[in-house]
Amino acid sequence: MEVINEKKIIGPSKLTKYEKARIIGARALQISMGAPPLIMTSAKSPIEIAEEELKEKVLPITIRRKLPDGRYQDIPIKWLLE
Repeated sequence: MEVINEKKIIGPSKLTKYEKARIIGARALQISMGAPPLIMTSAKSPIEIAEEELKEKVLPITIRRKLPDGRYQDIPIKWLLE
């Protein structure tokens, strides 16, 4: 497999609603299992905390976008939230 490491982004230049839902769901699960929040917040629900972390751009997450031909690109989440 060939890895694309250039700044050119495969697909939309913003975070899709599916990627956003996956990130919030995965982070909320981590928080509900005892992971410490990355920001100070008054939110009570793990989902609300995860949404605020995403909004504040503190999550160290990389999105992997794949193409039908097998190529992929790893994109830091900060590039997609700008």
